[in-house]
Amino acid sequence: MTLNTSPLFLRLSTLVAFFLLLLNTACSSNQTLSQETLNEKQASSNTSTLRLGIIGNTQAPTGPIGWAIHKGKLKPELEKLGITQIETFNFPNGPDLNEALVSDKLDIGIYGDTPALIARSRGIKTRLISQEQVGTNAWLLVGKNGPRSVVELKGKKVATSKGSYMHRYLIGLLQKSGIAEQVTVVHLLPNDARVALERGDVAAIAAPTGTGPILKSKGFPVIDEAVKHPDLPGTSATVITEAFLAKHPDLPKRWNQVKREAVKDINANPEEYYKFHAQVSKYPIDVVKASLSVKQFPEEPFSTQGLQLLEGTKKFLLSQKLAKSDFKLSDWIFTPNEHR
Repeated sequence: MTLNTSPLFLRLSTLVAFFLLLLNTACSSNQTLSQETLNEKQASSNTSTLRLGIIGNTQAPTGPIGWAIHKGKLKPELEKLGITQIETFNFPNGPDLNEALVSDKLDIGIYGDTPALIARSRGIKTRLISQEQVGTNAWLLVGKNGPRSVVELKGKKVATSKGSYMHRYLIGLLQKSGIAEQVTVVHLLPNDARVALERGDVAAIAAPTGTGPILKSKGFPVIDEAVKHPDLPGTSATVITEAFLAKHPDLPKRWNQVKREAVKDINANPEEYYKFHAQVSKYPIDVVKASLSVKQFPEEPFSTQGLQLLEGTKKFLLSQKLAKSDFKLSDWIFTPNEHR
């Protein structure tokens, strides 16, 4: 067989080889691009937004997690789990936050132990991952010309936010005083309760942090406080929905690692923390200091005192038929080894 070595044939052969090379390179490039696109899409599918619910009139949380967010410590840890954004939603009280959990509008909530326990007892699928604050105070304030002792509230009207830790404190106090059946407890949110007290529409209010010290500074007498009774202070509860936990089983461990470091930093720099808290909450710094001590932030996810208060609150809610059914705290508390 004789090869065609004419100049025309050689030129045609070279062109064919060149186009075949281009085609092969294009195919290889397309394969590489497709794989890169696939990797990007896969990474995108593993990312998500964490929807965080808090109580108060601000869009930013306080406490150790609020401090960690402020310092830029939480988000980098969450990004390791594929969580790229944190959206914060505020609610006037715990029952409203519970509604958001039920309707799948939140992934994590930080709020009082009373509404968190009520939610769990009613079948809302959450797990408890931490207690940010232990020993939360509540203040029982009266009108400037009103009763001067708890027993003098007999036959009177007292306001508080029902379903809150202040409500649990108030009812517990009235029971201890033997006048629970002789006092009318009405539901008002803190700001509305403050106005009602100032107008004389109610004889007393059970007020939360912030509101209590502010009214005290305005001359409204405080006739009792939750911290005077070992079993009546509140605790906070950080809960995660079971659906979000299933997607991010390592989140509680990282969350509590960040919280631990935040508490250490707060204890090392309390004045800086109080300043931050005041800026976020819009309360004067002296009111913030009167409302809480940084010693109320435990480093560990759960402290002995915190669990004792939680169990006591659960028993109280069951006795008052505010909790629908009983459950073991150990079944509610998430432990990292569950997903090992």
